Amino acid sequence: MEQSKDLLEYAFSSKNTWAIIFLFALMIMNWGIEAKKWQILVRPVEKVNLFRAFRAVLSGLSLSLFLPNGIGEYAGRIVYMKEGNRLRSVALTIVGSISQVLVTFFAGIAGLIYLRHFTWKHSTQFEGLSLFWMDGIMYIVILGTIILLLIYYKLSWLTSLMEKVPFIYKYKYLIESIEHFHQKELTKILILSVTPYCVFVIQYLLLLHIFNVQVFWLDAVFTTCVLFLVLAILPTIPFADVGLRSEAGLQLFGIISVNTLGIVATATGIWLVNLIIPSIFGSLFMLGVRIFRNK
Repeated sequence: MEQSKDLLEYAFSSKNTWAIIFLFALMIMNWGIEAKKWQILVRPVEKVNLFRAFRAVLSGLSLSLFLPNGIGEYAGRIVYMKEGNRLRSVALTIVGSISQVLVTFFAGIAGLIYLRHFTWKHSTQFEGLSLFWMDGIMYIVILGTIILLLIYYKLSWLTSLMEKVPFIYKYKYLIESIEHFHQKELTKILILSVTPYCVFVIQYLLLLHIFNVQVFWLDAVFTTCVLFLVLAILPTIPFADVGLRSEAGLQLFGIISVNTLGIVATATGIWLVNLIIPSIFGSLFMLGVRIFRNK
């Protein structure tokens, strides 16, 4: 109890004021970038202004809190589309999700390679899992990422192929908008997905600093990348995954730091700043949409 009190006093002391302000500024910037990405994604179906896209993204986040692996995002976002474009926009939103997963996987693989050869090289066991099996997991992730990347860049071809299936042909209007995305557009979306990912990493580093988790910055960056990879693979419900985030953070950051309380506080802080607080605003936006429609 005393340790927790000391940690909070240190975290919210005047020396961390600018770090906290920067943390919340990055939160706004992050969801602004995500809104811009979604605005570009749905352009083939409907032109949406940036503020509307911002509300759609936060509304989707608020719904996804109680559903596994971001399923609610699609429902929350399509509310802001016109009646005939809602289902058509789902396929486009999935394209954005694939791009974000690809960035997470690429960064996670880089993190695994770095930690395997520089941080974990003197260890023969990793919480009961031998480094031989760790290498096996890494190769499986690499293979999965390559397959997903090939699918991503062949979406227009796959869509055309699927439309030839009699059962799917009836519903081709739902996926035909994907055919507008060719290599140039898909690369642009992928690059846009890199920026919010970098913002997430910087936020994690800021919170590690705020909660006095003293680690070498390069170790911290790549450990964060591996943590995000683990969280992307495991099926979770965001509202209830703070325990999983804390446990995963302890397992990974516990190798390079003994400040367990600071590690748990960092995981919880990221959960609050990037999920709970934006979701509260998203819920208010959703409420506004319902009231407006009732009137």
